[in-house]
Amino acid sequence: MSDPTRPRGPKIIAVANQKGGVGKTTTTINLGAALAEAGQKVLIIDLDPQGNASTGLGIDASDRELTTYELLLEEIDLSEVVQETAFENLLIVPATVDLSSADMELIATEKRSFLLHDALRQTAMDDYAIDYILIDCPPSLNLLTVNAMVAAHSVLVPLQSEFFALEGLSQLMLTIREVRQTANPNLRIEGVVLTMFDARNNLSSQVEQDARDNLGALVFQTRIPRNVRVSEAPSYAVPVLQYDSASKGAQAYRDLARELMSNQTRAAA
Repeated sequence: MSDPTRPRGPKIIAVANQKGGVGKTTTTINLGAALAEAGQKVLIIDLDPQGNASTGLGIDASDRELTTYELLLEEIDLSEVVQETAFENLLIVPATVDLSSADMELIATEKRSFLLHDALRQTAMDDYAIDYILIDCPPSLNLLTVNAMVAAHSVLVPLQSEFFALEGLSQLMLTIREVRQTANPNLRIEGVVLTMFDARNNLSSQVEQDARDNLGALVFQTRIPRNVRVSEAPSYAVPVLQYDSASKGAQAYRDLARELMSNQTRAAA
């Protein structure tokens, strides 16, 4: 029997930044794991041809026979591509390098920007009782990223605490604005999360100040620290919450998950 207090459908969040190396996939994996640890049912969509989110959650390349490529371009049922991970409440649709050719193939498709949107709104979704869908976008503003934004309710932007960090945000914001105007008028910015933050480094503090001055309340209070445990966890194909549950990185992602859920509760009130 369904829970009458449960919101209709999952909250869909695209994790996007066209700049590489900002902690996008790391944030997708570990925020997903933290939400799952908090009792939320989470589905990660690996939309990056590098497939790092899949690898980071222990999905071997030989086990990726059906992936986001088939979901988008062969219109197969979502239930055929969703895989369980070793972590309770955490599911994934994996990716392979095949996805790198999808951008060109999508151009010839009439509903090219809506393929992921339609795939995630199949009736089969109801069977999974998903609370959150996190879409790990490629490090570019291509058709795959546009698909994610058209499918999503909001965009979460990881921002590396480094020089020039804010420079690339203007193009990302422009893309979000264009998607709002043409395909998804309800798309909003979930927030900007500072990653690789070093409190001992004046530059990190300056980037934080600039971000808060320019973006205000859009910047999450939680900062993800530069933490060796976070960096090591992917090589063991587990989230940092499992690799070293007591580490500062694991605690930061728990804090981010709590802040995200709290923001959603306030927005729904």
